[in-house]
Amino acid sequence: QVQLVESGGGLVQSGGSLRLSCAGSALYYNAVGWFRLAPGKEREAVACSSTSDDKTYYSDSVKGRFTVFRDSSKNTVYLQMNNLTPEDTAVYYCAARAAPRMPEGLWDRPREYVYWGQGTQVTVSS
Repeated sequence: QVQLVESGGGLVQSGGSLRLSCAGSALYYNAVGWFRLAPGKEREAVACSSTSDDKTYYSDSVKGRFTVFRDSSKNTVYLQMNNLTPEDTAVYYCAARAAPRMPEGLWDRPREYVYWGQGTQVTVSS
């Protein structure tokens, strides 16, 4: 049974950092994405690690602050989040996709991912 388990969320002050983990996701999927859902807002794509084209993708809102990377030895994909702001407060989800490879330009579409984790809360205080 496929299982993705997020961890690493918590409470941090503005300007701080957190590293989220998505265990069970590095070895079997050609794309692993991170999404977030804040109260009163739509689900937002944050980042994606794609092994099919060996690229990473980021939303404009996090580019330069967040980094997504894989550790195959631990079967885990990470989201390193730096310089956090209160606007980053949300529940963060990882999602994964196996074959076929992610269509070009669609990494930010939730419907392109099949497997989802349970989410981890990130709260940034001002």
